[in-house]
Amino acid sequence: MQVILLERVENLGGLGDEVSVKNGFARNFLLPKGKALIANNQNRARFEAERDALEKRNAEARDAATKSGESLDGNTFVLIRQSGATGQLYGSVSARDIVEAAGNAGHAIKREQVRLNAPIKTLGLHEVGIRLHAEVRVDVTINVARSEDEAERQAAGEDIIQTLQAEQNAAAEEQASEMAEAAA
Repeated sequence: MQVILLERVENLGGLGDEVSVKNGFARNFLLPKGKALIANNQNRARFEAERDALEKRNAEARDAATKSGESLDGNTFVLIRQSGATGQLYGSVSARDIVEAAGNAGHAIKREQVRLNAPIKTLGLHEVGIRLHAEVRVDVTINVARSEDEAERQAAGEDIIQTLQAEQNAAAEEQASEMAEAAA
């Protein structure tokens, strides 16, 4: 199906581009969300008549996203979660958790804007992209820890997982030496 894009769509095209997409993508996403028009002579004329207004609306949305992105870019959000001894979380951190943490810090973002390929399932610092507008993307750091103290240590550059493993190895060696002394 040929459609005329009314705004920039990631991995597809920009405002005014006439592109060919699968019927379901056009019917279920592009057309209902007002991101495209079916490409026919009537809609081409309508688009050309409205082009200036669409470009102005897009520029205003981009400027607003850039403004909010400046305050959001580079922020670190701490999420406290329970985990096992190896640093694997009991559960995961999803886009919904990131939106909630950003909202608590005073940043209004939507779940669809968070670019998280897979849920976060380990302790540590994780970079996550947030797409505020088709042309505006910012990165935030998600600090997943078991406590506020661990979060501060991770933020200072300490690798908590390695520290946990070193502590476990030291405890195991101490226990083994105590057992050896008791046996002797």
